[in-house]
Amino acid sequence: MEKEKQNLLESLRNSEFSEQIISAFEKVPRENFVPDHLKSYAYEDIALPIESGSTISQPHTVAFMLKLLDPKQNQKILEIGSGSGYALSLLSEVIKSGSVYGLEINSRLAVKSKSLLSKDSNICIFNKSGFSGLPDFAPFDRILFSASCQDMRIPYNLLEQLKDPGILVVPVKSSIFKVTKENGKTTEEEFPGFAFVPLRKEE
Repeated sequence: MEKEKQNLLESLRNSEFSEQIISAFEKVPRENFVPDHLKSYAYEDIALPIESGSTISQPHTVAFMLKLLDPKQNQKILEIGSGSGYALSLLSEVIKSGSVYGLEINSRLAVKSKSLLSKDSNICIFNKSGFSGLPDFAPFDRILFSASCQDMRIPYNLLEQLKDPGILVVPVKSSIFKVTKENGKTTEEEFPGFAFVPLRKEE
């Protein structure tokens, strides 16, 4: 498995991701976040099923979303659709002493990820829908959606929970959108050609 991991890391380097992101991928063991029978595929550059229609996203896709999100040390970040907790762990590694909050509607996944990440004191996971965000802990420096808004456009209601300046990254159908909030205004960039499971409104 170590050889496959090194191959993946080299592929990320060749794709010109930052050393900060690559270092997080090196330190966080992806095999801990996939089912036992799929651990041998942990460092393949593919999405893997984890629970009830949820997946752990393809490593290059996760890296690209983190690149767009541009997390910084000591920031407060919200992930919606946190699933297995893999991206939460990567974000925690990047921001060091900041805070990472995850919203996961699937109760089994929420319990599993809480247990898996229980030793990481700057990660907090809530078993709830992500559509209303987490207003009690807002505002956030960054907001990341890890599942796709299939039946709606960009969830502008969550921009109220985003700091100014701040960045929100969200898949909408088969595109990833980066929404930048600065000086009271928002700008959007679209990156097409991706596939995500839909964000669920209820368990």
